[in-house]
Amino acid sequence: MENCWGDATEYDYAALVAGLNQYLRLRATPVGMKRFKTVEAMSQVEKLRRPPEGELLATDQIVGQARWLGYTIGITMDNLMGQQCGAVVGLAPRDEEFLNGKRFHGVWYGELDGSAEHQREMSCASYGDYEGLVVSPLTSKRIDNPDICLIYATPGQMITLMNGLQYTNYKKYSFTCVGESACADSWGNALKTGEPSLSIPCYAERKFGGVQDDELLIALPPKFLPQIVDGLAALSRNGLRYPIPNHGLDKSPMASIAKSYG
Repeated sequence: MENCWGDATEYDYAALVAGLNQYLRLRATPVGMKRFKTVEAMSQVEKLRRPPEGELLATDQIVGQARWLGYTIGITMDNLMGQQCGAVVGLAPRDEEFLNGKRFHGVWYGELDGSAEHQREMSCASYGDYEGLVVSPLTSKRIDNPDICLIYATPGQMITLMNGLQYTNYKKYSFTCVGESACADSWGNALKTGEPSLSIPCYAERKFGGVQDDELLIALPPKFLPQIVDGLAALSRNGLRYPIPNHGLDKSPMASIAKSYG
């Protein structure tokens, strides 16, 4: 089954995740996020969990349950705590109530204009095409081809991942920081643009989603994973590996540089 980008490639997610773990030593399993046009279609996912009826959750928690507990969990807008969560993934509209900034005014932003500007600057998936969303570990094979993959990593792991991504088909990447609601910088932007989207997870992601203090997040369509793993393998052959050993502050780097550059 194809994802929202029309990609029906049968990726070997077990091998790809094994490669990521081999070269990056990730602490939690990467997860996939996929939207479904109908609740009926979403319900066909094998061993799908649903939140208890009447219990409202944050999208951060749904992602956290998948990556830390291994759950395959599906939601509709009825399961989410509010429009802020739903709009980022395209399950709720960005209407005047969303855009006026009143909810965040005086909490995260001292001026109403600034709070409204924050809402306008959030990258959100388009609304109207999907009723449900499922998050599941990539290795579970429960969602065959996710719209995007989410990888949490320390800064050292993340720059190594980016080096792998840029080893072939080089491109300079620019990332945003909207502030609170940083899921808009990661999975919101990736669902909107189809491009790798790196973020500094926000307060809510850390408080409710189990994101650790030293973690960054990158969201990207699955087509980028083989390129990353191949790039990491090439870097490893060149002696550029994670964890990055500390060379020392007072020793010439020339001997170390020679191992990679010749």
